[in-house]
Amino acid sequence: MSNSVLEISKLRKSFDTELVLEDISIKVPEHTATVFIGASGSGKSTLLRCINLLEPIDDGVIKLDGEEITDVEINPDEVRRKIGMVFQAFNLFPHMSVLENIILAPMRVKGSSRDQAVDQAESLLKRFGLLDKANQYPDRLSGGQQQRVAIIRSLALNPRLLLLDEITSSLDPVLVNEVLKTVRDLKAEGMTMVLATHEMGFAKQVADEVCFLKDGRILEWGTPDQILNKPQERQTQEFLKQVNEAGRL
Repeated sequence: MSNSVLEISKLRKSFDTELVLEDISIKVPEHTATVFIGASGSGKSTLLRCINLLEPIDDGVIKLDGEEITDVEINPDEVRRKIGMVFQAFNLFPHMSVLENIILAPMRVKGSSRDQAVDQAESLLKRFGLLDKANQYPDRLSGGQQQRVAIIRSLALNPRLLLLDEITSSLDPVLVNEVLKTVRDLKAEGMTMVLATHEMGFAKQVADEVCFLKDGRILEWGTPDQILNKPQERQTQEFLKQVNEAGRL
């Protein structure tokens, strides 16, 4: 058994002739958060999709709790039961209530009874202050509430690892904080997470390790203080300067 929940070794990914990720190697220990930063197009979202086996890789190895999940013999659906993923666009089913969105996967994937799934969903909604929205449809919720429901839906499968892909990028700035608070709470509770974000202040708060991606490579990595306050690589410095000038810090 590996002492890391997630371990990636020399991952390589391309789309046709375009190389998107190259020589990606990371370890994510249990109860830690690894945050990927970098400009749009640097490969952050593709990396998360590779981890969740939504994109096939060209080369390398991905392990979850020491088991190689990129082995051709592995059933991707079995792996995804252990990995929660939350996307930029909430991806909630618009014709289902909040409660129905949350109980769908436990019933279909885990075989939970409806009563079991409802009890768990109501407990999660209460925990995150959304129990009063259980019977609402997604279009009646704010963007921040929809994203929090999307996070709760991922938690309903009790994932070993949670992947969060730019979860605040489509939100009004006023709504960003309520989503970030939910992630901070999960961090405090020990959830193992890998995140891609443009929110540098958020990265400072939740990350145990920050990785700067540039042109599909991890150019620099370290603690939030090392990377966000004292980066060594010129390209990291330039990226953070641009973010700072854009008023994101």
